[in-house]
Parts: sequence; C-alpha cells; structure tokens
Amino acid sequence: MSEEFITFDKKSVSQTRLPTVTVETLNDLDASDLSEICDATEEAIDAGGGFGWISPPSRSVLENYWRGVLLIPERVLIVGKLDHVIAGSCQILKPPQNNEAQAFSCQLTTFFLAPWARGYGMAGQLVIEAENYAKSNGFHTINLDVRATQDRAIHSFETLGFSKIGTHPNYALIEGKYVAGYYFTKQI
Repeated sequence: MSEEFITFDKKSVSQTRLPTVTVETLNDLDASDLSEICDATEEAIDAGGGFGWISPPSRSVLENYWRGVLLIPERVLIVGKLDHVIAGSCQILKPPQNNEAQAFSCQLTTFFLAPWARGYGMAGQLVIEAENYAKSNGFHTINLDVRATQDRAIHSFETLGFSKIGTHPNYALIEGKYVAGYYFTKQI
C-alpha cells in the first residue's frame, strides 16, 4: 500500500501518521542544515515572522548570518525539525562576561517557525529546550521581546508562563509605520 502525502510549501508530511518533531542544539551546520534553515527563514520572513527582517535578504546574506551565529560564543542555536527537516529555531543570547550584574539572565531571541511547520507543538518544544539549556547553564531568568503583531508567538510565550512586563510603542518600523513591541520575562 502506498503512502499518501500532503505538500506544505515544498515539504511532505505523511497523511497516515503525525510528523515527528525534534528539537536540538546545534554546534555546526552541514550543507543540508544550512540550506534547510535558510529555506525556513525565508518562508518565516515572507509570512511576517522574521526576527527583524521584513523581507528576505539574499541567500548569501542568510548563509553568512547562520554561519556567523555559530561563531559567537554568547549565542546558542536551537533548531526544531519536522520529519528531520529544519523548520524553525531560536537562540539563547548570553550576557557578555563583563556584565556581572545581569549574569543571572539570558535572552531568548530570533525565534521563528516556517508556516508549514506550525500547529505541531514545535514552538513550545523550542522554548522548553531553550529553558532547559538556560537552567543547566546557571541562568535564572529568560527575557525576550516580540512585535505586537506576532500573535502566535505571543500566545506561545504566554502559554509557557512568560509574563508581559512592558510595551514599546515604536518597537519596529514596517512599511513606514511604527509597530509596538512587547517585552516578556520568565523565572526558571
């Protein structure tokens, strides 16, 4: 008996079983990983979920960005995969070593999911993996910020116990208009 497939923007997920979601911390990106994370990034940006980008940059800029993330000791890359294909990510940003006063806290940043990977619980798994990493590395607080227009991300963070602690009315400038941003925190 042959399997039927539903196609989600160049990705196939079996109709006869739930796709497998995995989350892991990456220390390097092979050629396949780099291609997948760039594809997912472009699709997330096009869907309005880019982490600062409004429109996708050139492929070489994206590739250099992701390679650069792995070179920065204060950044930890966590990726989510749907059926072994990178579909989203987040990063933990550690404070610089000279910031002893805030050494207890880290930043959850660059959180995104490709649209075809939404609805499978990956967002929560990415955040939980980030929390586990932070806890195991001695952090007591995770902070994050997000555009007020990113309803799905906001809902995920609130569901996972993050508290909104502030609003910035001019957080981002998109198509000539200011968009508010929210700041969240969680004690872990």
